[in-house]
Amino acid sequence: MDAQTRRRARSMAEMAELQAPFFDPKEIAASIKAWRPRPTDVVITPFGKCGTTWLQQTFHTLRTRGDMDFDDISRVVPWIETAITCGIDINAEQRAEPRGFKSHLTYDLLPRGAKAVVSLRDPKDALVSNYRFMEGWFFERGSIPLADYAQGWLREQRPGYGYWNHLVSWWEQKDKPGVLVFSYEHMSAEPETHIRRLAAFCGIPLDDELLALTLERSSLPYMLAHKDRFDDAMMRRISEERCGLPPGSDSAKVREGKVGSHRQEMPAEIAEAMDAIWTRDVTPRLGFATYADLEAALRSRAG
Repeated sequence: MDAQTRRRARSMAEMAELQAPFFDPKEIAASIKAWRPRPTDVVITPFGKCGTTWLQQTFHTLRTRGDMDFDDISRVVPWIETAITCGIDINAEQRAEPRGFKSHLTYDLLPRGAKAVVSLRDPKDALVSNYRFMEGWFFERGSIPLADYAQGWLREQRPGYGYWNHLVSWWEQKDKPGVLVFSYEHMSAEPETHIRRLAAFCGIPLDDELLALTLERSSLPYMLAHKDRFDDAMMRRISEERCGLPPGSDSAKVREGKVGSHRQEMPAEIAEAMDAIWTRDVTPRLGFATYADLEAALRSRAG
């Protein structure tokens, strides 16, 4: 495909058309089926834009004492669902123990046999972060308003699918010994606490030197300074091949990392629609009227 025919979307309809070849359901299913989990493996499996890359970097720093010799964090903490797509042997030995993996699967779909780490995030912040992630990659900057993008995102959040189903599925497993649940907001407020909890959960000895190194290398300033390691380089190349996107897309995952940024960007009607979905899909099952209530309960559990 020549440079003149390559393009990014300028509407939601165009973006749906462009993204259609990106993920092959057969490849995803085969990748998941191929994985052979070990009891010591650690799977980082939040919903998209809820802290996955941050936890990958924190985990990899802890187990390697600071390795940064990689072009893509998902090469050293591989994404289970895209292993075949990216040409990665998902069962290979890794640079250090324990082995670590990325996923976005719900509890029901993740094969049993490994430990799981999940970070939850305010769905409104997750939506805005997802919008910014796709802007400049799959659609041209300024071409699709947030309100239009949000409508497409919300249509995917029907009962049994999407963000709310993912959150409920993992919250209901929070008391299992092989599951560790964080919140993005609490991780932001108390990073040292969460590094200590993650290291203990993974069985990684933590000394003062490693704690200081991990605090530095999982910080927003450090990850921004090295954002080329966290820009989905493998998947970006595949998107250019399969979807005909122009080269050099802005697929950086590390941006602002702010808590509550949706308040400045999200139209009121979208926020209200998201609240209504929470009331319909989450409150009856978990008993929390809002995400803030759930997050407060999670902080209380963490002590």
